[in-house]
Amino acid sequence: MNLTPEAQSLAVIVLMVVVLWVTEALPLAITALLGAVACVLAGVAPAKEVFRPFADPLIFLFIGSFLLAEAIRIHKLDRRLAYAVLSLPWVGERPGRILAAVAVISAVISAFISNTCTAAMMLAIVSGILAAVDESSRLTQRPPAQRFATGLYLCIAFSASIGGLATPIGTAPNLIGLGFIRQQLGVDISFFEWCLVGIPVVTVLTAFTVVLLNSMFSAGVERLEGVRRFVADERGRLGPWTTGQKSVLTAFAITVALWIGPGVSLAVLGPTHPLTAWLKTRMPEGVAALIGAILLFILPGGRWRAGWSPALEWSEARVDWGIVLLYGGGMALGELCFSTGLAGSFGDAMAAWVPGGEWAGVALVVMATVVAVITSEFTSNAASANMVVPVVIALGQHTGGDHLVAALAATFASSLGFMMPISTPCNAIVYGSGQVPLRAMMRSGAILDVAGAITVVVAMLAAARIAGW
Repeated sequence: MNLTPEAQSLAVIVLMVVVLWVTEALPLAITALLGAVACVLAGVAPAKEVFRPFADPLIFLFIGSFLLAEAIRIHKLDRRLAYAVLSLPWVGERPGRILAAVAVISAVISAFISNTCTAAMMLAIVSGILAAVDESSRLTQRPPAQRFATGLYLCIAFSASIGGLATPIGTAPNLIGLGFIRQQLGVDISFFEWCLVGIPVVTVLTAFTVVLLNSMFSAGVERLEGVRRFVADERGRLGPWTTGQKSVLTAFAITVALWIGPGVSLAVLGPTHPLTAWLKTRMPEGVAALIGAILLFILPGGRWRAGWSPALEWSEARVDWGIVLLYGGGMALGELCFSTGLAGSFGDAMAAWVPGGEWAGVALVVMATVVAVITSEFTSNAASANMVVPVVIALGQHTGGDHLVAALAATFASSLGFMMPISTPCNAIVYGSGQVPLRAMMRSGAILDVAGAITVVVAMLAAARIAGW
């Protein structure tokens, strides 16, 4: 490869960053910052160019989404949804239906708030359910199988990771992949368009997870006595809806309406309607998220500790700056790979690995999905997206394959690491409960990895055909 001096320096820096991301010798965010600083010091590009991605519009989508998620957690709207679903008459005390309810709750909540927070919250709820079941079993002398507890905990981890695929804000790899697609391919995928693909993928994988875990970790009993009473007691403790909960729900509903508004307007009114044009140019997802976040500081919280207080106080405003910095650093390295020609040279070198002809596009999508799944098993999902998506785009540009669909496949597949406790924080949380043997996680996770890869490939190819990507 005939590389410029800047590309040679960048290649060394990228290799260093990848090694540090995989080994986690440093925090992921610090490694991303180190890579950006090293690029400036090595003369790869001026500081203004290197640090520009840290002010990318998607950064503000991260910030607004984090504030909304924090308000939902503080006011316990996530718990209210969880106990409302678990108290449905259809769920009752049947093990299979409880497993399905836990899967649906975890997937729905993680579509809008952190997968990790969802898993931690659901772990507490499920632990309470199992404790209530244990107490009832001592009275009835009919204890459920311990295997069911394992399946229930795995259901939390798997469904929380899967649910993040439903929306662009569900998990960090989604926004990282969308950032690369917009910057390098010039394609803007809206919130609405993502959901048209993400929701079917999540629905299929969630249903498969329920069937898989129900067959592998059967309770061995028809009813889990004590569940109904526990759920009713916990729901009662939440009490009636508070002013703060209503305010947070209002802000969240407005934000979601603004997120999907451009897509709905396009579908209903057409591309030439003034409202469609206004929403597309004036209401990007980042601005909508900030509007919702700002409303949290305006709408009443119903807490009168020291006079009137908003739904979210500044002291409660928590943003995961690690993810923000990881996104900025990863995007900076990705953009430099293309601007220095490093990505193009790498794509040329790898082009021989992809079959030519009419199957080039399919082969590229399959390769992107498999590599992203394997990578996500051994490093964080966000790091996996930062490493795999730019490579896939470069490879697609030099093989004639559909680089947009392949990049989307890699983005989705970066969240499909299910086998190891280190694969995702969700896996680590449930493994730390002591109720999940490593062998059980690896067996069920491997099957779900394969099912997830197949689902993503089929979904991407179908979306390409239907949407004309």
